[in-house]
Amino acid sequence: MSFRTIEWRNDKVIMIDQTRLPSEEIYNEYDDFQGVAEAIKGMIIRGAPAIGVAAAMGVALGARDIIADTHESFFKQLDNVCETLARTRPTAVNLFWAINRMKRVAEAHRDKTINSIRALLKAEAISIEHEDLQICRAIGSHGAPLIREGSTVLTHCNAGGLATAGYGTALGVIRAAHDAGKKIKVFADETRPWLQGARLTAWELMKDNIPVTLISDNMAGWFMSRGEIDCVVVGADRIAANGDTANKIGTYSVAVLAKENRIPFYVAAPISTLDLTLATGDEIPIEERPAHEVTHIRGVPIAPEGVPVRNPAFDVTPAKYITAIITERGFVRGEYGTGLKALVGK
Repeated sequence: MSFRTIEWRNDKVIMIDQTRLPSEEIYNEYDDFQGVAEAIKGMIIRGAPAIGVAAAMGVALGARDIIADTHESFFKQLDNVCETLARTRPTAVNLFWAINRMKRVAEAHRDKTINSIRALLKAEAISIEHEDLQICRAIGSHGAPLIREGSTVLTHCNAGGLATAGYGTALGVIRAAHDAGKKIKVFADETRPWLQGARLTAWELMKDNIPVTLISDNMAGWFMSRGEIDCVVVGADRIAANGDTANKIGTYSVAVLAKENRIPFYVAAPISTLDLTLATGDEIPIEERPAHEVTHIRGVPIAPEGVPVRNPAFDVTPAKYITAIITERGFVRGEYGTGLKALVGK
């Protein structure tokens, strides 16, 4: 891939600014955890796995800058860093998974010097980034056989390299199928209101010379009914124990359309996106974002001033609409309650 979503370089966090794509490829530098928190909240970086990597790096930056004479003071301030990052976005479970992993590392080495703990947290954050790249490639290798030769694949939102440390989850499956020599094509939903499909997925696939056609969200059913879509592959921000899956708003509608048209609907996500503490998708917190994201596009108003707006960023697709959930440890078809638990236990 010809871009990096996020990396640790010269003791700073470097992120591609996804709000500027596709017109500008700009990389921002962050040297404190508050900046990373604002980047997550402001969608400069987005996508559950990428948010997890950013949160881990934010914790490492925060730990580096803590001024403390005692371990008690250091850990109290570290808790404040973690709480600030945890408040940025509520739905993507990878955010909390990464923060908790960083906290466990710090706690496990409480007997070491503060400088040693700082160094260990930096190393762990970089490790999480590198692991994510390997995980996405494994997801791709498990999911690629599900994509038949000559298929046209629909994807919703962006679950590609931009949503991860690189390669992608849903787009990882598509990339792996393409790399295996399968002649596939992609339909990308534009994904209102942030237009991640139009701005990000189309940009990524064009960079990789994977054939992509952009459609608006309300066109998917028409193309399905005409037999022009063979399967759907999407990412996930949180998956409950029963397989119910939270993903970008509009995913549920696509899943229902796919079921009606007898089209396989696949979810691709790392094990870290599973939240087996939640019995069903009804328990997944859904982020609601500001009204201007719906009423304006790039600052240009498209709706009457003052009109009431609802703007949930995610919806939940019930497990009954999902053909398989693909992870780095393999995939599960149905019986998600036992299948997902078995994958976690591997």
